[in-house]
Amino acid sequence: MTPVEVLDIGRDGIFVLVATVGPLLGISLGVGLTIALFQALTQIQEMTLTFVPKIVATFLGLLFFLPFMAGNLKGFMERIVERIATM
Repeated sequence: MTPVEVLDIGRDGIFVLVATVGPLLGISLGVGLTIALFQALTQIQEMTLTFVPKIVATFLGLLFFLPFMAGNLKGFMERIVERIATM
């Protein structure tokens, strides 16, 4: 295996990682910023107000994006197995 192939696999892995977890991170970031803005405007400093909505939104996003995430990971695994088989 050449260094170029190793870098190609690493680059593909990083792209799959970002594409797979990006939607969930975006949902968590959006909900977190909304809750932080709400807390700043109302001066409510409740700790559970930050965590509970983010956890609920993340789980709902996981249910919605799970087929997309599984497809990304399946495609990556197929590409890796194909590379191993053609060595």
